[in-house]
Amino acid sequence: DTIVYTRGSVIIGKKVEILKDDSDKYTPQTALNSPLFYKNESDIPNFNISNSTYWIKFTVQNASKENRLLLQIDNALIDTSNVYFVKNNTVYLSEASGSAKKFSGREYKYPDFVFNLAVSPDSSVTYLLKIKSAEQLHVPMIIGSQQVIAEAQNTKDLISGIHIGVLLIMVFYNLFVFFSVRDRSYLFYVLYILFIGLTQISLTGYSYKYLFPEFPWLYKQTIVVAASIAGISAAYFIKSFLNTKKFTPVLDKLLFVIACSYALAAIMRISGFYWISSRMIDFTALSIAVVAYIIAIKLTLQNYRPAKFYLIAWTIFIIGLVLFVLRNLGILPYNQITSYTMQVGTILEVALLSIALADKINIFRQEKEKSQEETVSALKENERIIREQNVFLEAKVEERTSELTVSNNELNKTLIELKETESQLVESEKMASLGQLTAGIAHEINNPINFITSNVNPLKRDVDILLEAITKIESVGLSDGISAEKHKQIETYKEEIDFDYLKIEINHLLKGINDGASRTAEIVKGLRIFSRLDEDDLKKADINEGLDSTLIIVNNLFNNKIKLVKEYGNIPLIECYPGKLNQVFLNIISNAIYAINKQHGDKADGILKISTSHDETTVFVKIEDNGTGMDDNTKKKIFEPFFTTKDVGEGTGLGMSITYNTIKRHNGNIVINSTLGVGSEFILELPIIHEIIII
Repeated sequence: DTIVYTRGSVIIGKKVEILKDDSDKYTPQTALNSPLFYKNESDIPNFNISNSTYWIKFTVQNASKENRLLLQIDNALIDTSNVYFVKNNTVYLSEASGSAKKFSGREYKYPDFVFNLAVSPDSSVTYLLKIKSAEQLHVPMIIGSQQVIAEAQNTKDLISGIHIGVLLIMVFYNLFVFFSVRDRSYLFYVLYILFIGLTQISLTGYSYKYLFPEFPWLYKQTIVVAASIAGISAAYFIKSFLNTKKFTPVLDKLLFVIACSYALAAIMRISGFYWISSRMIDFTALSIAVVAYIIAIKLTLQNYRPAKFYLIAWTIFIIGLVLFVLRNLGILPYNQITSYTMQVGTILEVALLSIALADKINIFRQEKEKSQEETVSALKENERIIREQNVFLEAKVEERTSELTVSNNELNKTLIELKETESQLVESEKMASLGQLTAGIAHEINNPINFITSNVNPLKRDVDILLEAITKIESVGLSDGISAEKHKQIETYKEEIDFDYLKIEINHLLKGINDGASRTAEIVKGLRIFSRLDEDDLKKADINEGLDSTLIIVNNLFNNKIKLVKEYGNIPLIECYPGKLNQVFLNIISNAIYAINKQHGDKADGILKISTSHDETTVFVKIEDNGTGMDDNTKKKIFEPFFTTKDVGEGTGLGMSITYNTIKRHNGNIVINSTLGVGSEFILELPIIHEIIII
């Protein structure tokens, strides 16, 4: 049938012919000549979701005085929308459009598709329309003058603007309330409003026009992704607002499954599975509609007040959505009323749910006020009881005060005793160190003394023999004349006593005595340096010398199983308490030797490295070992009094505590680097000039 345009706007759905192209094999020319066109019987052709291409053929006769007619296709989601005109039985492209192309390429910048029909007055032209879409494909086609189409678009812009404005107002209002009351229901509700609004303006093409005009792919993703986020927000809003975990635990879990289905649909959409994602959105939307109704009805029957508001709001939204779908299916007429039922339903739903949230807050407030009144009453009663008890308690207080005074005196006495005990423990640790020192020195002195003692008898014997030899030689020399026989006799005797070796042996023995004596002197010097009596006075001391004296004391602990590496720097003298620093060195080196023996046992793999260095203000002493090392917990507690990792009876746990306090007394610092199973490193930082800090 020819479409005769006279005035106004004309819905042309029933006057077009349709050709279904399942394999996209037709060209415009072959489609025009195809005998498979069939006449459409509805005002709005509806092809549901299909991968096929559709050709729509129609003829327009301009019986008006308008020089320009426009074709409006009221569906912003069509991917391909090309218009061809026929002249002399040849098909020519008029305009190629669609949501798969950039918005800036359109001749008319409307959210819907609007094409120019070059039909002059009193003439007719045949057109072909090629359409294809991955979304729900319904094709409302309207022909009208440029003014009529523009007025209709202006009306649509106004209504859509009101719709968007109301939703934004509700977003900001509920967001403000959320920050005020911190109720998660408001947050989920804000997300729902925001993304259901984004979904609806995407369905009508406004998000493409204003948000993504140069990004067709992003616009196509927004349609399903925004709907998915809106669905997830709706599910969690229902869970929070209606407290489904408490009242309907089974349906609460089902809402979580629905939210996951929405998320999967969004992922499928982004991955390029358009048809599957659209089907999932449809199925999931139907599921949440049914589940929400069941929950709302069940809780309404239980007289749960928020559920009543939700049931009314959800019903209004569903009615608006159903009317919109019925219009697309051609069951309801296509007009200004049926075109905006979904937007109106959304606005009413949003408004009612906001009222429901406010009502819920009011209920909470009333319950809180009631609770506060009960609390006030309870407080008054408690106050009365307290007044009555005060009289009784005052007498008890006086009685207890005297008892507490006695207890306090006893506690003070105990505190003094504890402090004395602590001091005694510190002194005990000092005595323990001194005992260790004495044992080491005794051991070291014993060796050279034994050496001297063991050489006394051989030396005496050799001297006696030498004297006897001299006497013999003297007696022979005094005899009458020295014959060859006498000379031979002297030589024979000297050979018998190995006279030459005796002289060498005497030298060795004397050297041994000398070495032993020197060693004894060195040990005595180490004892003198280590156990200074002037430790309570600041003295300038050589740290390298103090380290050497300490090493002399613990030398017997090495047992030829630990390699000692000394890397002393040329460091200046520092102001310190030498005796106390020697005790620090003894504590750290003894612990290092213990850790090495525990780690390596009888193997000669132990290494103890001691190095010194300095900068302008500080001397650094670094003591490293490859012993057992420490974990982080041990490093934190190592300076606590009585903390020890040694076996029972092997340590008091006071050595490192004393070490820490001694270094702090020198205004110094201790840095510990340790790895369990690898070894430990202690870095002592000692100021060269000791500054007295007045607190």
